[in-house]
Amino acid sequence: MGSRLRDNITSGYVEAANRLNSKKSRRRIAAYVESYDDVFFWRTVLSPFEDETRYFEVMLPSHKRLERGKKSVLMNLLATKTGRDLICCVDADYDYLLKGITSTSRQMLSSPYVFHTYAYSIENLQCYAPSLHNVVVATTLNDHQLIDFEAFLSMFSEAIFPLFVWSIWHYRRGIYGQFTITDFCKVIELGGFRVDDPYACIRRVKHKCYVKVGELQRKNPNAKESYLALKRELQEEMGVTPQTTYLYIQGHHLFDKVVVLMLSKVSRLLVADRELEIKRQSVHSTQMRNELSCYSHSTQDIEQMLKKNMGYMMAPEFRRIQKDIERFLNEKEETTQESPEAEPEAPKAKPKREKKPTIQTEKAEVNEP
Repeated sequence: MGSRLRDNITSGYVEAANRLNSKKSRRRIAAYVESYDDVFFWRTVLSPFEDETRYFEVMLPSHKRLERGKKSVLMNLLATKTGRDLICCVDADYDYLLKGITSTSRQMLSSPYVFHTYAYSIENLQCYAPSLHNVVVATTLNDHQLIDFEAFLSMFSEAIFPLFVWSIWHYRRGIYGQFTITDFCKVIELGGFRVDDPYACIRRVKHKCYVKVGELQRKNPNAKESYLALKRELQEEMGVTPQTTYLYIQGHHLFDKVVVLMLSKVSRLLVADRELEIKRQSVHSTQMRNELSCYSHSTQDIEQMLKKNMGYMMAPEFRRIQKDIERFLNEKEETTQESPEAEPEAPKAKPKREKKPTIQTEKAEVNEP
């Protein structure tokens, strides 16, 4: 047991603290997350559900008890502590797609107080394709579209989808050592990106995936039926389509090795284009230097801007998270409303009040003779 009070906070503790406040005070619901980067994301998930009756406080558990980024440790730590007033918010990783095969997956999917991203991680949602053009515009202040990011990530997803199914197939059977996430990420590396021919890298990735799929088919000749069944399940039941596979691969790989790589090169060209325009339109050198300096101070770092991207709020996966939160709050309110109905039975003091006339009657009867 931790020596600090915060180390021992449970849902019951938060509930008791809420009861100490006045009835008009808003109810606090603590939301534990994995790392600092998760705080802002889960704030965007939870803030629409705050009102005059409740509010959320997004926080990290004690550093003495938890190493950042370890979802399994976080869930083990909070397994007996979560409840109506303390919830756990984590990245889904592969655990959502494993459907309870592992203990962490079972715990994440079965607990009504554990919420997950559905996508592999928050990095995947930050890279939500329809929002990427806006990120580039916010970074470069240049609205010229050099690449259709939605089409690019859709084609990238289609190229890696068959191999992605094999990755989940291995993890579902507990033989992931034969084909790990790291192995999968090595195969789907872009190996370079060119703005003038953006789809060349996708062709390379598609060829590498084709070769690896053939190798896995030869190693697992009896896996055809189970592979096809898993493929149908991922698409029909879990929302993983060939066009949106990028949302379910390892988040850091997508963020660093695909999206940031692509956006950085696009942004550099757009910045250079804007600077050339300023030089061309400037009347004299002083005006040019001033304009270039002003523009330079207005541009942003693409990686930092991507981390602050909130375009994921349009994603179906984000709406699924919010539906889970809404369901939890509705059940919470129903439970709260049911408890006062049982209270009227509590005042069993009425029989005591009825004893007074009985005692008086007995005294009267004694005084009559």
